[in-house]
Amino acid sequence: MASIQKRHTASSEIRWDVRYRDPDQRHRTRTFHRKVDAQKFANLVEADLARGEWLDPGLGKETFGEWARRWQSTIAGLAPKTRESYESILRRHLLPRFENTPVSRIDHPMVLALMAELTSTGSGAGTVRNVRDVLRLILELTRRSGAIRTNPVEGAKVPKKPPAQMVFLNADQIMTLAQEVTNPPIRRGAGEHRRAAYPERGLLVRFAGFTGLRSGEIVALRAEAIDLMRGRVQVLASASEAYGKLQFGPPKTYQRRSVPLPKTLLDELTTHLASKDSSDFVFVSARGGPLRHSNFYARHFKPAAIRLGLPQTTRFHDLRHSYAAMLIAENAHPRAIMERLGHSTIQVTLGTYGHLFPSLEASLTEALDDVYRGAKPTPPAKVREIKG
Repeated sequence: MASIQKRHTASSEIRWDVRYRDPDQRHRTRTFHRKVDAQKFANLVEADLARGEWLDPGLGKETFGEWARRWQSTIAGLAPKTRESYESILRRHLLPRFENTPVSRIDHPMVLALMAELTSTGSGAGTVRNVRDVLRLILELTRRSGAIRTNPVEGAKVPKKPPAQMVFLNADQIMTLAQEVTNPPIRRGAGEHRRAAYPERGLLVRFAGFTGLRSGEIVALRAEAIDLMRGRVQVLASASEAYGKLQFGPPKTYQRRSVPLPKTLLDELTTHLASKDSSDFVFVSARGGPLRHSNFYARHFKPAAIRLGLPQTTRFHDLRHSYAAMLIAENAHPRAIMERLGHSTIQVTLGTYGHLFPSLEASLTEALDDVYRGAKPTPPAKVREIKG
């Protein structure tokens, strides 16, 4: 129970002290000039303690910057690329805005104002959403720690991020792109681009287009993962770039898988791997180290796609989409596509590529029509004979 005590100061002024114990049985005191204010506070404290909703006023006075540093220590177990992204958002967008603000003073209108400012200054929907989500994570830690009663980010809506436009290349286009990557125009004084040909880069494009592996999975691929006897590639690891370094870990969704290789591609890989040890990377940089996908994309893939006049939105990941589209065109079962692509569930596969399946409706309807026209009723006498 909270108690109210009247007290005279050294200057003979009257003060009203509200004394109570917090949930940890520590003595707490708050002073008021008026008895009515002290009574209101005492009533609120008693109600909050009874409901288990008491907040530590000291925690609420701590700044957003202090809580952000506390939160950073809780994300050490995340993937390095994710952690780097969170820290970048915190450094670029949140600390400049809230670093010295007590968390108890951050309210819903302030959150909405930040979202509106980001949008009005040209930040994309994805950036605004990511900033909102990191802010929510930090303030959720303060809520669960008893510094604030509700998370002011809850209910803050942001523009929807438009889905990335998929570009589907057919087999001929993949081969043409690979050839262009292999034989780019020679540019004098352009370092690596002074080479006349890059056959290993062209092979990388064909490999991606006819296996559906993600870029990180290709970067992490070692020679021992290519089963030349069985004609399969074992997807065991993935790489990402974070903090200026390559970071290696399990594949996305932690789904290890085995993907069959087309016979001709297998023959090319056999020749490519002839001089490599089992622990060597299948695809390497110009200096022989692990391949940096960002460099390959900027120096080889994207320029080749532009020279060929492919859609401006063409990305390396579209080779994976093209692989899925080719499987669908060959009437592959969604489950088989899911397993080859390493999706966590078949719902992910159908959600990503379901719009491609309706293109098979016509052939399915025609096939059903053939069955319909070929079906003949069985004479009643024959039916009785069969039953007997």
